[in-house]
Amino acid sequence: MVGQRFLQLLENHPWFEVTCVAASPASADKKYAAAVSGRWQMDTPIPAAVKNMKVLAVERDLDQIASQVDFVFSALDMDKEQIKAVENVYAALEIPVVSNNSAHRWTEDVPMIIPEVNPEHSALIDAQRKRHGWKRGFVAVKPNCSIQCYVPPLHALKEFGLESVVATTYQSISGAGKTFKSWPEMIDNVIPFIGGEEKKSEEEPLKVWGQMKGTKLALAKKPVISATCIRVPTTNGHMASVQVKFKKKPTREQVLAAWKRFPNPLATIKLPSAPKDFLHYFEEENRPQTKLDRDLGKGMAISVGRLREDPLFHWKFVALSHNTIRGAAGGAILVAELLKKQGYL
Repeated sequence: MVGQRFLQLLENHPWFEVTCVAASPASADKKYAAAVSGRWQMDTPIPAAVKNMKVLAVERDLDQIASQVDFVFSALDMDKEQIKAVENVYAALEIPVVSNNSAHRWTEDVPMIIPEVNPEHSALIDAQRKRHGWKRGFVAVKPNCSIQCYVPPLHALKEFGLESVVATTYQSISGAGKTFKSWPEMIDNVIPFIGGEEKKSEEEPLKVWGQMKGTKLALAKKPVISATCIRVPTTNGHMASVQVKFKKKPTREQVLAAWKRFPNPLATIKLPSAPKDFLHYFEEENRPQTKLDRDLGKGMAISVGRLREDPLFHWKFVALSHNTIRGAAGGAILVAELLKKQGYL
């Protein structure tokens, strides 16, 4: 599903052109339209430039792929160690890899980037290239889809000293690559478990908030995050209910002002996929809503609402992002745009 979203979002992209598609042996050697026949899940047709492309095998056809591309987007459905090996092989062929996968997120010198939050982490690429002896190749990743909705609004409040956070996420079925047709058990149902998701939700923000020291990254020690991740019967959009305690409690006015003046480092560099307004606060008591607000900013903006005092912590709020756009393919495309602007692509 993320692969399909990549192709949808890259159609008519002003900077990037899809020159080949590659997949597992099960899909290889077919035309792309035939490979996804009966399984195309996007609400727009298969892009015309892609539908008749012959699907190459991601491991078998390395030389052919390398001759056609400047860099690759990776959205593989394989064993984690296998993904890591494949991405390293491409990088060693001097093909940069911008990955949606989790395999390399904890590789020490692989940057894990939310462009509006930690664009400076791309400096890790220099250390990575030096370690491997690569001249042009590298691997860069985007974080887990669920943290995209609550890390940015928390990031805007860092000046008040983030101490502890409870994040409860309500995650759509597309996060599992499913539809209601392929996962009928989710209709009229809530499942209070998503494998591996809570660990990612608690730990990945600490890498995103890490401090660069030269070309090395020191992980953030705070906030301490406790996460519960729940699968809910919605198609797209991940929502989070967030409670946060600060070193020094800000006023409501200070919180709202901090969100309004979010220090967006992308504001002046004009990346094609960057939303004009990154954070949007809804004053209405019943917003954001998944169905109404997940497509804000073409699915790349973050919606926030329901700011209120918390009797155990200081403040609580609700946040929402589109999981397969901002949280997956769109987020990775934005990372690639940033890296191009920074000179890494």
